[in-house]
Amino acid sequence: MAILEGRNLRKTYRLSRRNTVEALKGVEISIDQGEMVAIMGPSGSGKSTLMHILGLLHAPDPNHGPAPELRLAGEDMAALSDNARTRIRARRMGFVFQDFNLVPTLTALENVMLACEYAGIGGKQARQAGLEALALVGLEDRASHKPSELSGGEQQRVAVARALVNKPEIILADEPTGNLDSDRSAEVLALLREFNREHGQTIVLVTHDAEVGEACDRVIRMRDGRIRDQGQRAAAVAAPAMATPAAVAAMAGPAVATA
Repeated sequence: MAILEGRNLRKTYRLSRRNTVEALKGVEISIDQGEMVAIMGPSGSGKSTLMHILGLLHAPDPNHGPAPELRLAGEDMAALSDNARTRIRARRMGFVFQDFNLVPTLTALENVMLACEYAGIGGKQARQAGLEALALVGLEDRASHKPSELSGGEQQRVAVARALVNKPEIILADEPTGNLDSDRSAEVLALLREFNREHGQTIVLVTHDAEVGEACDRVIRMRDGRIRDQGQRAAAVAAPAMATPAAVAAMAGPAVATA
């Protein structure tokens, strides 16, 4: 069953009065629940723009063609207001970025708790959820450390914990291994794959790294603002139910490699 579906997805950026860039040119895409999918293509192919639209960070352009369609678990997302998109992102999606996007003045725990606050969760509940998320990525003993006191691999695992803390249906990651060496890249990729397989979360990764693509169920290839190859879907596997925090910790804790 598709959890993300898009049709007629277009995006044009105006760089100056006379200069525009068509980043997406009528893309059609479908991602199944529980898939781990890589979106690959050369720089400027539109892959990050597509991820931003799928993640409700940007809205598709409504003009110059058929009306865009974007559905999350069957619900229409294309015409939502900015506030509505923000609420859905906070509660149903998690994001991991290449440059970690951690607040340097906050501890690892406080950075993770930010995602709880955006979803309307605060106080002791947010703190407990943050500690559980850090435990899932093997960093419970680094909760009080600030980003400058963590390695690059540890910072990215804090970012993964932040993406996981609200138990989202979908995790979207833009070049999540781009700033890491090969060993730390393998750790982060294994962590994402573990959550995909054990907890049934759908994961969409934008990447240049062929090894990342090979670790996914399917590779979608883009060029010049269009999808050139949707990739071969893996055999359908029933997505497991989301586990309770205690059960998730029991499953994931020992298996996570440390930096």
